[in-house]
Amino acid sequence: MPFRIRVSLAIVLALLGVVVFGPLVLPIPDLENTLPVDRLTDEDSAFVDVGDLTVHYREGGFTALEPQPDLPALLLLHGFGANTDSWRKVIDDLSLSARTVAFDRPAFGLTERPERGDWRGESPYSMASQVALTVGLMDSFGIDRAVLVGSSSGGAVAAEVALAHPDRVAGLVLVDAAIFEVGGPPAWTRLLLSTPQLNRLGPRLMRQFQVADETFYQASWSDPDRILEDDLASYRKTFQVERWDRALWELTKVTRPLKVADRLGELELPVLVVTGADDRIVPPEQSEELARQLPNATLAVFDSCGHLPHEECPLGFLAVLEGWLPEALVDNR
Repeated sequence: MPFRIRVSLAIVLALLGVVVFGPLVLPIPDLENTLPVDRLTDEDSAFVDVGDLTVHYREGGFTALEPQPDLPALLLLHGFGANTDSWRKVIDDLSLSARTVAFDRPAFGLTERPERGDWRGESPYSMASQVALTVGLMDSFGIDRAVLVGSSSGGAVAAEVALAHPDRVAGLVLVDAAIFEVGGPPAWTRLLLSTPQLNRLGPRLMRQFQVADETFYQASWSDPDRILEDDLASYRKTFQVERWDRALWELTKVTRPLKVADRLGELELPVLVVTGADDRIVPPEQSEELARQLPNATLAVFDSCGHLPHEECPLGFLAVLEGWLPEALVDNR
């Protein structure tokens, strides 16, 4: 074999070795500035075991002045990157008329974050597991039926729960819901995502979300100048928990394109579709189309508001939701 070909072959083999074995030996620096869950809890933090997962939740703190027993409970599902703090400006007011519970979805907030190898069978981060967790949480609280209030990707989970367990869901509030977005990595990459190399490098790749954290959050508001330090501090909590990068990687691996968009006609229950007119994450046109395709939907559009109306325009959000609840749900109990 000519010397030139031998050299070329040696270079190719060396590069292949770097690609195959490099990720397995490359040092991965530890996450910095993270804390155990018990160092991040607040006075109103609470935990409940649902199946094999310990779930962090908050319950509205006001006692109802005029209880409305005909109304079902409210269960609040935050969006990607957020946590129960996303509902902090509205949860107590909502609890004046109905039992109101917010919880941290898997991979976010202070809910337990199992790592690869900690479970058998279905990943706790998959959509099927999130649906089962939501219903299991209701069972733990003795809630027979609930109105699910879902923000962004939390709206997609809420809709999936309603399709899978229609007897448990009295109504939906879809807040700038990511229903039509194609989620998850391309199908051809899924085998690669489970290789030892990417399982080692993947969590490090997820750390880029922390770098883009504030930029993404600011883009979620119509007017970023209205964001307070408390708002940012609440949003950052997801990236302060130990090993958050590993959980986010597991979520990324099992995220799949949604099927709920093809089944909207089956959601015959009352639905309030909420959108900010200035939403740059899920364009308002998508929420308008969502309301058109749902058999029993009411559309609310908030001017001068972005992707998070319950954070940026909480008073208007409360007024619309509280006005819709009795009229839409008392006859649907």
